[in-house]
Amino acid sequence: MAKHQSSPESASSQGANLQDANHTLEPFFVLHKAQPQATVVEKVSRSRKGKKKGIESSPKSPEKSKRTTSDEQPSNTLYEQWRFKAFNEIWSLIQSSIEGVLRDINLKLFNEVLQWVEDSFSESKSNVNLSSSEIQQPYPLVADTLCRKIPTAFVLTKNAEFVDDIQTFCDLGSHLKANRCHVANMSALDFSLKYGIGGSVRSLLRQLHSEHLDGKIADMLTLAKWYCEEDNNDKPIVVMIDDMECCDADVLGNFITMLSEWVMKIPIFFIMGVATTIEAPKNMLLSDALQHLNPCKLTLGTPSDRMNSLVESVLVKVCYCFSLGHEVSVFLRNYFLRHDGTITSFMSALKLACSKHFSLGSVSFLCLYMLDQDSEERWSEKFVYLPESMKRCVLNLHSCKSEKNLQGGVGSIVQQLSDLKASQRFWSSVVLCLFEVARYSKMQFLDIFCEATNPKMYCMNGSENSLKKHFKCGDKNSTERSSSGVGSITRVIYTIREMPVAALSNLLDKWNNHTEEMTEINEEVKKLQSVLASVDEGKVYEENLHNIRKKSVSVISGKGNSANEKVAMLLDAMIRKYMKPIECMTLHEIICFRDVDVLQSALIGDPRKTIQLDLLKCHSYLSCSCCSSEAKSLSPSMHDTSIMYKLAQEFGDVINLYEWYQSFKTVLTSASQTPRKRGRPSPASKKAKPLPPSETEALIQARFCGAVTELQISGLLRMPTKRRPDFVQRIAFGL
Repeated sequence: MAKHQSSPESASSQGANLQDANHTLEPFFVLHKAQPQATVVEKVSRSRKGKKKGIESSPKSPEKSKRTTSDEQPSNTLYEQWRFKAFNEIWSLIQSSIEGVLRDINLKLFNEVLQWVEDSFSESKSNVNLSSSEIQQPYPLVADTLCRKIPTAFVLTKNAEFVDDIQTFCDLGSHLKANRCHVANMSALDFSLKYGIGGSVRSLLRQLHSEHLDGKIADMLTLAKWYCEEDNNDKPIVVMIDDMECCDADVLGNFITMLSEWVMKIPIFFIMGVATTIEAPKNMLLSDALQHLNPCKLTLGTPSDRMNSLVESVLVKVCYCFSLGHEVSVFLRNYFLRHDGTITSFMSALKLACSKHFSLGSVSFLCLYMLDQDSEERWSEKFVYLPESMKRCVLNLHSCKSEKNLQGGVGSIVQQLSDLKASQRFWSSVVLCLFEVARYSKMQFLDIFCEATNPKMYCMNGSENSLKKHFKCGDKNSTERSSSGVGSITRVIYTIREMPVAALSNLLDKWNNHTEEMTEINEEVKKLQSVLASVDEGKVYEENLHNIRKKSVSVISGKGNSANEKVAMLLDAMIRKYMKPIECMTLHEIICFRDVDVLQSALIGDPRKTIQLDLLKCHSYLSCSCCSSEAKSLSPSMHDTSIMYKLAQEFGDVINLYEWYQSFKTVLTSASQTPRKRGRPSPASKKAKPLPPSETEALIQARFCGAVTELQISGLLRMPTKRRPDFVQRIAFGL
């Protein structure tokens, strides 16, 4: 009780501070004003009242027993930590795979660029050999136009958006730096009309010069002096521009002309990214600048080729720890095509899908043990310490409701998880075999992946007449089949029948590596390899189209004898037996994300709807004691904007400002009019003087105006017009 005893001076100062705080009007108010906490006297009085009412503490009610058992269980925070850890490890594995694939794809181009730089540098050194004093002379050497040409490599990126090329050029710069080259990564911002040629030179020196350029003149003489230093000499200077078409043509032309005057002294090389066509530099730069360039054309891999490699390494080879449902796969494919085929947009969408899977899936942390070789032991150890509620969550999954084998307890769940892991590995092997055929016919891997994840396709392949449905269009050639809506997997089987012997032998060699875990299929592949080995190399089947159509019929009836037909039949057997989509497996919810609506709303977004939900459900975010118990009622401690928006739900399209204000005022003043049951009032509350009615009214009006302004800024209201100044109009509806 000692804490309630305070001096009169402290009580009066607290009351003055409270009065000053009430007079301070700010445009935005606090999110939440907590109600005064109960004092010790209140707690004692409440406990006494409880004893008087005859509440016995010895027998435990069912509700209390449930609380104690729930307290013994691990909290939800622990499960969130497990899911967060699983997400970090799974995504780090996926991200490292992405980086490795892109590095391998670009490595060929990087080596070509490096070889071109070394050859051009050795050629320039053989033509001109100058001393340090000659290089540092403030005037250029007199030479003809041929000697003043800058070796330039135009890298054709074939990307509508240069967002993917930024990382590619950064990796290229790192590759050149590792091979004794000075590199300056410049962007279109360095060649803007605002800063001119001076900004371009300063940006070049800032990247090459290790020291700051404060107090130094940014000119070519400074660059010449820097190049004559012992550590910097005898190395080429590579100036990289990731997207030259976005640069200002005049500034870039002047920059090229200026560097051409020093190219005989300083070995400078250009690497420029071109997104559209190789004719873009001719259409963009003037002839004075073009005559100083010695062009060389290099081509970067197309976005479709990079996407094929990413699908193969990320979505198929790592599918046993995280996978996508059919609808999500189709949505990501359309999302990739709508965004001009940018790999960055696809990878950001994939990361968001992965994060949503681990944030929404209650038992998604179990997929982490898919990476371990002794996953069964890890799962068994994990299930021993899991509470019964979490085990029930596993058994209540949608894919487990019709599974009778899971009634045996932990052992049956662990066995089903092991079967899920093995089935995913077999599915991955079959899809990789399909990709090898698609690579020969230049088909898109993403289309095959979407079809391979379709559970309806698996149900159709399980019937005996599936091949007849596949070969329903057998009288069409490859071009007609691709445009007639035939599935990608069907086109793959057609491609096998039309492949020559040499390509078929190469295909079986790759299938032999992919089917090592499937013993039965691997033996059949080896038998077909021995059959093809007896055929002379280079011998190609010269059947005409009429004979090929006859073979299609023989495959359906099982009477085919040629090697192509046997390989096609083997692939069909693999599809029937092993290519079971993830959504058809038990416990697939642990590793499979298939909520396309959540992903679509997170990517495309609906900010206005989100704001409305946040205002209507503010109690779920604040988690305060004064609002959580009565979520539907209005409390004065709630945020002003939330109170105003909840009151606006009682109106139609148009809101009367006076009625709205009176409702808002009633909510705020309801707390002061309600009698409070307190054991003993605080001395500070006795000394605090209440505000006059006029000042209280002004404070409520200021809070009302601030809340209306916030609703207008949020896009939920339209302010009054001159015609109807006492009304505002609602904009957002539908909740």
